[in-house]
Amino acid sequence: MSFSSTLAAHRFGYGLSPEISPPKSVNAMMRALRGRDRAAKQFALPPVSDVHALTEEFRQLQRARRKAQKAGRDDGPEYAAFEAFKKASRPEISRWKAQGVLRRVWSEDGLRERLVDFWADHFAARGKKYVFRANEAHYAETEIRPYISGKFADLLEAAVLHPMMLHFLDQNASVGPNSPFAQQRSKHERGLNENLAREILELHTLGVGGAYEQIDVRQLAKLLTGVLANFDIALRFEPRRAEPGAETVLGRSYGGAERAKLEDVQAVLRDLAVHPDTAAHLAQKMAVHFVADAPDTDLVASMKAAYVDTDGDLSAMTEAMLRHPAAWQVARRNFKQPMTFLCSALRGLAVPVARLEALQGGGLQRYVGAPLRTMGQPLGKPLGPDGFSETDGHWLSPQGLAARLQWSLSAPVDLARPLPDPRRFVLDVLGEDVPKEVLFAAKAAESRREGVALVLMSPAFQRM
Repeated sequence: MSFSSTLAAHRFGYGLSPEISPPKSVNAMMRALRGRDRAAKQFALPPVSDVHALTEEFRQLQRARRKAQKAGRDDGPEYAAFEAFKKASRPEISRWKAQGVLRRVWSEDGLRERLVDFWADHFAARGKKYVFRANEAHYAETEIRPYISGKFADLLEAAVLHPMMLHFLDQNASVGPNSPFAQQRSKHERGLNENLAREILELHTLGVGGAYEQIDVRQLAKLLTGVLANFDIALRFEPRRAEPGAETVLGRSYGGAERAKLEDVQAVLRDLAVHPDTAAHLAQKMAVHFVADAPDTDLVASMKAAYVDTDGDLSAMTEAMLRHPAAWQVARRNFKQPMTFLCSALRGLAVPVARLEALQGGGLQRYVGAPLRTMGQPLGKPLGPDGFSETDGHWLSPQGLAARLQWSLSAPVDLARPLPDPRRFVLDVLGEDVPKEVLFAAKAAESRREGVALVLMSPAFQRM
């Protein structure tokens, strides 16, 4: 293994910064990951109870508005109060998103931030209604971030049984066909929804091509009946909605009582978490994300072995990746996703915390939200349950590249006042292995604006 601080910052973090020292060793990276979460404390989100209080107020105002509408009052004080609340709450929700950007830009533990993004994308879920959109930042904060260096079983259970995921995959619509609840409804209302079960097997654990069949999807879906979200607040298990009897998933029986219990659901998730196909799927996906679209097979095998040997310890799998020689090949094969590009640029420019904190509402939309959407990666809005694409070809589109160029020419001028000298900037963000042609271009630029943009758009900066 040939460790490189520059590669460590680019490949396993959000890039170099003139204000923050890069990692010194794999040991240092792992100590930071297993240690205190300093960025979460420095750029804190409010407690989740504050979010639930906000969404409860929304529901109360919404109920009042609907009651007024039924009474024939479409433009009364109830409507005005409802609209005023939504307008007043947007800056606070925007601030929560800005905290996530600040963590990526100013954290001393870039690996942690990249892992949070990786696992949040693995368990992609977005809010389809206001109350769940308000919870998006806290979903990653409470159900992803605390588990990225622990057992995958804990992460799996926390993510897939969270109200955000249950809402996103329509689990509340799933009812056991033979449950007491279903017997009191007409036939067309007795639906078994397989969305959550299918994504657990296909995306979250075994992966496409894993050792499961359609019958396993259906059996797992039946086992999951009874699981539903109590609004956006908490998981609830309703026995009357659960399918009676035992269900068999991958040859193993779960349940068996008159109705399933939440413990049966937790048991199948724990078993899926330590399945060899899950180990292979997660190792391959992580290697693709961090190292290359076609990662070294021995690297993937080492990561899988570390996972299997530790019963799904994510810290062990991460460390196996970092200690493998293939992780430190000089050639940068992965093209940065838009969020990684934008935050690594802000980090390299050392845009002050106060300036980034001021990016709320319109400012966040102008410099972060709108550019990311044009580049193809809307902030906090995965396009589907499979998250964002890991393949370079997906991001190398004319529209995406044009958006990166436009941002590189316009945003630094406004955010990094004064703009850095390109001759210094190129060394700050590319380190000791800066290509000669990029160094020459930075020195020959006619203006600081053009020089900074040339560096940001160079293949050396765009790839990890």
